[in-house]
Amino acid sequence: MKSRKEFDTIGSINVPNDKYWGASTQRSKKYFDIGEFFVRPVLIKSIAIIKKAAAIVHVKNKQILPNISKAIIKASNEVISGKLHKHFPLKVWQTGSGTQTNMNVNEVIANRAIEILGGKKGSKKPVHPNDHVNKSQSTNDVFPTAMHIAIAIETKNKLLPSLELLNKELKKKVSQFKNIIKVGRTHLQDATPLSLGQEFSGYQSQIQDCITRIKNALNEIYFLAQGGTAVGTGINSKKGFDRKIINEIKKITRLPFKPTKNKFAALAAHDEIVNFSGTLNTTAVSLMKIANDIRFLGSGPRAGYGELILPTNEPGSSIMPGKVNPTQSEAVTMVCVKVIGNHNGITMAGSHGHFELNVFKPLIAHNILQSIDLLADSSKNFSLYCIKGIKADKIKIKKYLDNSLMLVTALAPHIGYDNAAKIAKAALKNNTTLKVETLKTGLINEKTYDKIINPRKMIYPS
Repeated sequence: MKSRKEFDTIGSINVPNDKYWGASTQRSKKYFDIGEFFVRPVLIKSIAIIKKAAAIVHVKNKQILPNISKAIIKASNEVISGKLHKHFPLKVWQTGSGTQTNMNVNEVIANRAIEILGGKKGSKKPVHPNDHVNKSQSTNDVFPTAMHIAIAIETKNKLLPSLELLNKELKKKVSQFKNIIKVGRTHLQDATPLSLGQEFSGYQSQIQDCITRIKNALNEIYFLAQGGTAVGTGINSKKGFDRKIINEIKKITRLPFKPTKNKFAALAAHDEIVNFSGTLNTTAVSLMKIANDIRFLGSGPRAGYGELILPTNEPGSSIMPGKVNPTQSEAVTMVCVKVIGNHNGITMAGSHGHFELNVFKPLIAHNILQSIDLLADSSKNFSLYCIKGIKADKIKIKKYLDNSLMLVTALAPHIGYDNAAKIAKAALKNNTTLKVETLKTGLINEKTYDKIINPRKMIYPS
């Protein structure tokens, strides 16, 4: 493979001639070859958005020449579109500020801009990765800004639509199942009746609340650190640059970004992301409960609860013919465990903002974007391939309801708690019905019993 020499402040290094990256990236490939996770494309895209916005502002301020600005903008657009994806080879685990990734973007845009202008890659002429592409910027404000941009893009484009879909499918089940009365369960024991629609309304409410929490937390993500440069003071930038560049970012993304209230906090801490991750953690907790309930209610078909009939998507066993498993629920619960783990990592990383800079940025970015991605994909799949196709086994549900001992709860206001408890225990011991044991007591007659023990009247306050 042909190579070219590129230079940085350390010295010269050979770079593959067919790649747009430069010396800094090449060194990083060598010294940070850790693990299998690469920096996510959406983060690269977000950094390129910043570079494009900066070039627009700088030419307006007459800080760079129009031809250089145009070339940087064109190169940035190619990065944003994903056209230059193969030129970003760096792994997640690098310096805690994300300097290597920022320089990777700077170098790719600079070399591509040089090429656009008819120059020679690696020459740094007429476009320099630091002096032009990174002008008025520091990795310390670029990377947190890119984190926020990436979170906002992925949440708006992927996560919220997926959760809205899940919410929609759960709403349909609430309506479909509203007239199906079933046994309730508390402590995994039989409890008073409710409708299957009411049970699903609890799930739907959880998801609706998660959507609301995420939207509220997203409002904090719209505040950007850009303009703080190295430590938050804005050194090497012009007054008003923060407002101008963020206004351009707003135009490019069509999202309501604004300058952060305090740049020192924005560089040294990532409380907004920790808070946002908390909403994803809560969403994972909600999904875990919903997916487990559906898995249990669909257990069987003959030795489980069997109240729900889950969609048959694929064979469930390599050895047991005809077996079908609750695979979508299982996939969701695994995602939930991962998201909860990611949040723990973000929490710890967020707490280690020492002095003027938090140096756990790549980890925070990786974890939060992975959580968004996993929750979005799993919620969508869960909606389409599980919730949408769920049916109720009305025969089994009625059988459980008719044999339920907890219907005796409706008798308690009429005959007293202690008498009602005796009847339930007698029915269980004698393997008889509540009605038989109640009539034995002589406390009420059959007509009164039939009036009181009506499951349809037991699912609402009297």
